[in-house]
Amino acid sequence: MINYNYLSDFKLDVEEKFNLWITASCQTEGYKIQELNYIFCDDDYLLKINQDYLQHDYLTDIITFDYVSGKNISGDLYISIDRVKENATEFNVTFENELKRVMIHGVLHLMGYSDKSDTATTEMRAKEEEKIKLFHVEQ
Repeated sequence: MINYNYLSDFKLDVEEKFNLWITASCQTEGYKIQELNYIFCDDDYLLKINQDYLQHDYLTDIITFDYVSGKNISGDLYISIDRVKENATEFNVTFENELKRVMIHGVLHLMGYSDKSDTATTEMRAKEEEKIKLFHVEQ
């Protein structure tokens, strides 16, 4: 089950399309979704989570809380819409493309992918691109 929670003015246009995409992305890696909770918020909200839970005092686009058990994906994914908008501008991509990248980035973390080294980051970026391409594939 995938749940979407909106703590800002943002709302996904077609949640079902995202459900199919995220589910298919997990299946390509041999995972099954147990429960994913996407929480769309603003910078202030996510900064407070970053400070309170991770002791980090900086803005970020996503924070993922991992409740995975084996190949069953569960987690809470907090996404700052403010950061997604700024990233899109900075990287010269559409908001929609950057949103998909951030959404799947959190799921990839739940599947064990990391971005803590240059090599891991390169692999993570390749996986993000691979999964974004699945968005328009008929499920």
